[in-house]
Formats: sequence, C-alpha cells, structure tokens
Amino acid sequence: MAYAIRPFRTEDAASLADLTLAAIRTVGSQSYSSEQVDAWAARHPGPERFIERAGGGSHIFVAADDSDIPVAYSLLEPDGHLDMLYCHPKHTRRGLADQLLAVAEQTAITLKTESLYTEASELARPAFERAGYEVTQRRDFEIEGVAIHNYAMEKRLT
Repeated sequence: MAYAIRPFRTEDAASLADLTLAAIRTVGSQSYSSEQVDAWAARHPGPERFIERAGGGSHIFVAADDSDIPVAYSLLEPDGHLDMLYCHPKHTRRGLADQLLAVAEQTAITLKTESLYTEASELARPAFERAGYEVTQRRDFEIEGVAIHNYAMEKRLT
C-alpha cells in the first residue's frame, strides 16, 4: 500500500478523532494498563478540536492511504511543540511516524523554529528517538486520579 503525506483538510477531522481513539485503545494497551488507557482515551480530542487547532495556526500533517483515507497524523504547533503523533493500529510499523516527523521538522525549519519538543508516550518514544529527539525527563502525572507517564523530549534544529 502506498501512502501520501498531505496537509489536513476539514473533512479529515472525524477520521483523525477515530484513529486517535483506536491507537490509544489498541496500541496503547501494549505499554499501559487498561485503567491508564481508559483515562488517556477519555481525554482524546473530538473532530471539532482538529478544526480549531488547524484554524489556530497549528500544522496538521496527514498520512493518507490509496483511497485518501487518513491513517496517521502529526500536529505541530507554531512554537515548535509537536503535540500529537498517532497512527491507526492497522497501519503501524510502516514508517509513517518517521515520515510525519520529517515533514513536521522540515516545516519547523522553514518557519525558523529553533527546536522541537514533545511529550511522547512509551510507544511513541522510539519514533522520536529515531528522529533525533532526546529525552529531557520522564513525566509522571495523573489523569483523573490514574497515574501514568510519558517523556518530555526535545530536538534542537539550529
């Protein structure tokens, strides 16, 4: 299957919301408990949030399949924060995360952003490390009283 990386379109919003939840529930369960997955999933954005974010200056990059259906995405905020990187469970391990991170980085360089930063899940951490991000700290926190963790990561571009 061939994939294309393209900018977000408003009609992608529902697909991105659905694939985010599928990724959290399916892929997330590989490294997090069911209680942690439930808490994380409860915070996932609905379709309207993607439209708001795109309209607010964030860059959303979509990996689409042969039928132009979104199967993965990343969201880059104007300040260099890579807020989201999700891939539908049926499309993992195909290099999509690496491609999306590369497009986000190229965009950040064009915008003269000095560094990129993120909070990567246990599952996303290897993709960010392959892209040259370094862990600055493990973040232990709670969502609705459920302990969970991720990793603050950064990549200097200058």
